[in-house]
Amino acid sequence: PPAALLDWALDGLAAVGALTLEDDEATLTPLGNWAVWVKLEQICVAAQSPAGNIEQSAAGMLRGCARLTPGPARAEYRAWLAARPVGSAVAELLDVARGEDALLRGLAFEALRVVGAPAEPAVREVADEPYLRPYALLWLAEQEGGDPEDSPDVLTREEATWLWVDTAAAVADHGEGQLLVRHLESAVQGTVPALLAEVRSVGHPRTVQVLVALAAAHPDPALAKAVRRAAFQVHTGGA
Repeated sequence: PPAALLDWALDGLAAVGALTLEDDEATLTPLGNWAVWVKLEQICVAAQSPAGNIEQSAAGMLRGCARLTPGPARAEYRAWLAARPVGSAVAELLDVARGEDALLRGLAFEALRVVGAPAEPAVREVADEPYLRPYALLWLAEQEGGDPEDSPDVLTREEATWLWVDTAAAVADHGEGQLLVRHLESAVQGTVPALLAEVRSVGHPRTVQVLVALAAAHPDPALAKAVRRAAFQVHTGGA
């Protein structure tokens, strides 16, 4: 019955110090007032979701945010996170990041940036997973006050190259050819031959697809030919 259920709930709240019970009246303690305001704040944040992704899974929410600019995307991340316990939300985001879609992997760590410090233990735990390591190391460096532009100081050359291929895979799957061509400029290697040599060695599972897409998009016939040759060598296991 409702009355019995209410009594049970009030007794539980009183037991943890959220309210006091006296003469059939319940009075919120300072702890109880704080809890109510926190919950109201969460409800208000969750309501600020113009794209309507709150009820989605982490993967669905991230796919919805892929079409948004950074500001509205962060608002969606905050709203989605406010509607869930932090621990389970972080775990769900990391599960998505382990998937095959490189775009969702990057977006998952963008959402984790909104979480901030509470996500740090979980991110540290995944820092040894090959697919997540570059993202996790950069995330941890930013939490410690590092500059995202200083990635060469955070990642090894191999990790930076792996991240370049992973980002290129996201662009190849979801972006335009010209974006993939411009992505060449972000490589840590100074020349395309050096980039191709190191890309072949890092063992990213999407290397062939990325190189084929880059060759198809690049306007320089000689460079496109070199990229196609590199893709063939990776495919056949050649040097």
